[in-house]
Amino acid sequence: MKENKKDIRALSREELRNFFQEIGDKAFRGNQVYEWLWQKGAHHFNDMTSISKTTRDLLNANFVINHIEVDSIQKSEDGTIKNAVKLFDGLIVESVLIPTSKRTTACVSTQVGCSLDCKFCATARLKNMRNLKPDEIYDQVKAIDQESRLYHNKPLSNIVFMGMGEPLMNYNNVLKSIDKITSEEGLAMSPKRITVSTSGVPKMIRKLADDEVKFNLAVSLHSAIQETREQIMPFANKFTLPDLKDALQYWYEKTNRRITYEYVIWEGINDAREDIIALVNYCKYVPCKVNLIEYNSIGDPAFKQASGQVTNAYIAALEKNRIPVTVRRSRGKDIDAACGQLANKQ
Repeated sequence: MKENKKDIRALSREELRNFFQEIGDKAFRGNQVYEWLWQKGAHHFNDMTSISKTTRDLLNANFVINHIEVDSIQKSEDGTIKNAVKLFDGLIVESVLIPTSKRTTACVSTQVGCSLDCKFCATARLKNMRNLKPDEIYDQVKAIDQESRLYHNKPLSNIVFMGMGEPLMNYNNVLKSIDKITSEEGLAMSPKRITVSTSGVPKMIRKLADDEVKFNLAVSLHSAIQETREQIMPFANKFTLPDLKDALQYWYEKTNRRITYEYVIWEGINDAREDIIALVNYCKYVPCKVNLIEYNSIGDPAFKQASGQVTNAYIAALEKNRIPVTVRRSRGKDIDAACGQLANKQ
């Protein structure tokens, strides 16, 4: 039965080598299988054409490859592609390919649903069913790299962990997936091209710093006023702004890398002068840049995009205080692929 077989991708290269030695075969056979699993992305043992049929049958008898399947693809008029990704147990997550003239970016998911409760996010309204395994995260990136090459004639250049789920609530599996993505045994991507986005879990941000990670860190802030932040992100009553500030200062001391704050401006929520002043002051605690993100509606009338005049006021205040700021226009809105819209509607 499939359920009794171990997922072969849970084994390290050394464990695979040991397996072959224990059955009287040569250890290098483990290297061959490992390469097929990760660099070549084999989904079935019979795909491993450089390995004898006898060995493939042996692998089939002992292991499974719990690979993902891209169940469906939606293409936006702006070139964005959204994948509905079916996992081995039938659950679905979504991932997105975001193309520009200079780069292609993969937005990948880390949980089925989400651990947190941000009111403005469609994913947060889903039940949190489970964490993704390292290979399931890796597979999303591999699939999007193939799509980037197919549809845009260039390899994937950047990865953002901004899809479904809170990455730091799946800490170990996320870091294992990044290890594989950046390894020469995997996709050999530079960690400088990877950004992990968190809603702000201070304890885990400190752990990232202690683990000396090399990728970039982004924080979904959306308000630098505690009361306001709790209204739109109720979990923030446990992860307060002062605690977040301390964790980010610790991050910068350990890594010497600035933070990116992601910030959506909503009408009647964080569009007042006091909101702007609070953000400017919060940005002074640690070197950072601010991404002002266009709001993507999820059908909740409580959240409406603030006016361009308010956005310009934010920009002016940040620039006056020499805080780098950019405005990020949404991509893939027509297929519900934009930030905060991933909710498995298909």
